[in-house]
Amino acid sequence: MQDFAIAWDWLAFAVRWLHVITAIAWIGSSFYFIALDLGLRKAPHLPEGAHGEEWQVHGGGFYHVQKYLVAPAQMPEHLTWFKWESYSTWLSGFFLLAIVYYAGADLYLIDRNVLDVSPLVAIGISLASLVVGWLVYDTLCKTALGNNDTALMLVLYAVLVFIAWGYTQLFTGRAAFLHLGAFTATIMSANVFLIIIPNQKIVVADLKAGRKPDPKYGKIAKTRSLHNNYLTLPVIFLMLSNHYPLAFGTQFNWVIASLIFIIGVLIRHYFNTSHARKGNPHWTWGLAAVLFIIIMWLSTVPAVLTGEPKVSALGERFMASSHFPAVRDTVMGRCGMCHAQEPSWEGIWRAPKGVAFDTEGQIAEHAREIYLQAGVSHAMPPGNVSAITPQERALIVAWFTEARR
Repeated sequence: MQDFAIAWDWLAFAVRWLHVITAIAWIGSSFYFIALDLGLRKAPHLPEGAHGEEWQVHGGGFYHVQKYLVAPAQMPEHLTWFKWESYSTWLSGFFLLAIVYYAGADLYLIDRNVLDVSPLVAIGISLASLVVGWLVYDTLCKTALGNNDTALMLVLYAVLVFIAWGYTQLFTGRAAFLHLGAFTATIMSANVFLIIIPNQKIVVADLKAGRKPDPKYGKIAKTRSLHNNYLTLPVIFLMLSNHYPLAFGTQFNWVIASLIFIIGVLIRHYFNTSHARKGNPHWTWGLAAVLFIIIMWLSTVPAVLTGEPKVSALGERFMASSHFPAVRDTVMGRCGMCHAQEPSWEGIWRAPKGVAFDTEGQIAEHAREIYLQAGVSHAMPPGNVSAITPQERALIVAWFTEARR
């Protein structure tokens, strides 16, 4: 069991790294093509059907790019499709969701003071929300709203605000933020998989068959691509938020998440406007900074207390261990100056990652993290500032091993 916990943690790290790699590839190509599309210029010498061109310099070479709204008269033998960046990002992200939040549902997914359900029910709610989210979004895009980008974006924003609030009524604050990011990322990846790529394939098939492609397919794909462009930065924030309890572990966490979407849109608006050579709206950065200051203030508003958290069945097993009294004293003495509701360590005013060890139940619920961070590794305390001894680390290992048998 001890080796399994270590292997599982390394698996989570490996998948997280893979997720970051694929996300960089997807976001990089997405941002590049948005910038390229906005920077295209018309010229009298362009071939028939060409919408615009762009000259670029990079890595010591010059690139001449031309865009066709539908396709050139003569299809090239080779086409590079940008799709696997999106698919692999979503697949690795879902795998990471399963490893961390589904396998560790009692600790990371379920807050029994918010919604007291079994891990299986919580996982079912999680999966259903991702599927229903896409269906609602796709339906809205296919209504009359789809013909008005501004109206559609406002309605979609209202949906996202409601979902942000809704997730906080179902899961832990950390899981709520992660799920809002997964909800949005699912829409983005489904746009590529179910709309953008199929539409492009229809156009290619028509050209190969000698038919004139319907331009509506390109228009629809471009609209979905625009949505993806504006949703990217909020998703990145939400995926990083699990490291910052000041964002997710507060009373107004859903308001913070809602404001992050606005900040992301403002920043993308600046770059999109700049790439289109329509000026540099620096006001967007000023407004984004004001909103972020508001977020900082919201994170300091005292949370509404919901009572002592309930201890899971697994937590009770750790509390029943013969080693628990000694481990409890070690954790409270060596870790409690930072990991507390009111930390006493200078410069620390909020428990790191929202993890507090004020009660026996809190210690038991975080047994696995204590074991990995301060038992088999020396990651905690940082720099061993509280001078935890090898014997105390060995005791933590023995405690975890005994309780998991």
